[in-house]
Amino acid sequence: MPIHPAVQALADDAQHWRRELHRHPELDYDVGRTAKFVADRLHAFGCDEVNMFIGRSGVVGIIKGRAGAGRTIGLRADMDALPIHEATNLPWQSEVPGRMHACGHDGHTAMLLGAARHLAKTRDFAGTLAVIFQPAEEGGAGAKAMLEDGLMTRWSIEEVYGMHNAPSLPIGAFAIRKGAFLAAADRFTINIEGRGGHAAQPHLGVDPIVAGAQIVVALQSIVSRGADPLDSCVVSVTRFEAGTAFNVIPQSAQLLGTVRTLSDATRAFAQRRLTEIAKGVGAAMGASIEVEYVSGYPVTRNHPEQTDFAAGVARKIVGDTAVVANAPPIMGAEDFSYMLEARPGAFIFVGNGDSAALHHPGYDFNDAALPYGMSYWVELAQSALAA
Repeated sequence: MPIHPAVQALADDAQHWRRELHRHPELDYDVGRTAKFVADRLHAFGCDEVNMFIGRSGVVGIIKGRAGAGRTIGLRADMDALPIHEATNLPWQSEVPGRMHACGHDGHTAMLLGAARHLAKTRDFAGTLAVIFQPAEEGGAGAKAMLEDGLMTRWSIEEVYGMHNAPSLPIGAFAIRKGAFLAAADRFTINIEGRGGHAAQPHLGVDPIVAGAQIVVALQSIVSRGADPLDSCVVSVTRFEAGTAFNVIPQSAQLLGTVRTLSDATRAFAQRRLTEIAKGVGAAMGASIEVEYVSGYPVTRNHPEQTDFAAGVARKIVGDTAVVANAPPIMGAEDFSYMLEARPGAFIFVGNGDSAALHHPGYDFNDAALPYGMSYWVELAQSALAA
């Protein structure tokens, strides 16, 4: 069915909120201005509760349905920006140098605010709705912090749902899949200790740059010759630091990078082989190796029943042909994975149209997506908590 006129009528306000948030991006857990912006509006909408400082700086609004007792579900949006200098030259571009909403969390917040406004006014559902505004998605594990602060137990949340915009997916389209949807994201640091010396006398030292180069190449065998070809695995060295002069072999070098996987078995295998390869190649080159491996966000796994339900909600808004219910997995990561480990639920993508890629300095959330996201949240809440 088409977008409800009452939701469409919120589009101008949602656009205003989104652009105001875009002008004032905040990072990680330091989202005080954004959290206050959200809380002030939830108060104005007439939410039954507005709780701040959940998971350090998150906000949870509680809206009770008019039909009395029932279960509680959670709808989550993220609030933080990225340490990227914006290059859009838009009238509402970031006013903070070196920071921008390059992932569309301003849009996610605005869509959930719009839905909260409508649902707090109509209350055409049974039970309780928790609207969750989360800090620190971009690497800070804000979802985990909110869980540790009692998010699910304090409000007896039984199911939880998340949404993210997707560049290249058309406006008015949705994409979702059951099971593993986004990858686990781990990071590693490989410290290489050689023996420095004069570049004209390499035979008197142990060159950590040569050792590092051999390690970079050897690590590619984890995917090409170790992981199951039918499973997904990415090993990327993204930083190589060594040396300060053209005529000096440095004493040490450092490699940094990320590992992305969609299964627990492949994740454990990649970690083990990365350490073995780095130490083995280093030993062969006469260098000393230390590996620091940090397990990050887990795999984002959608629960089957809730995925079917979420896809059905999207179809009610945009029709069957605009919903991809078996979208391919994505090797990016998302800390909503922690919430899906804690409760059944589903994570869906909404189209952002022909925009720059996420985390690109030229990216901007497409305001044309706002009514679709708000409609999805409203329909999901009313259907999940049907009176």
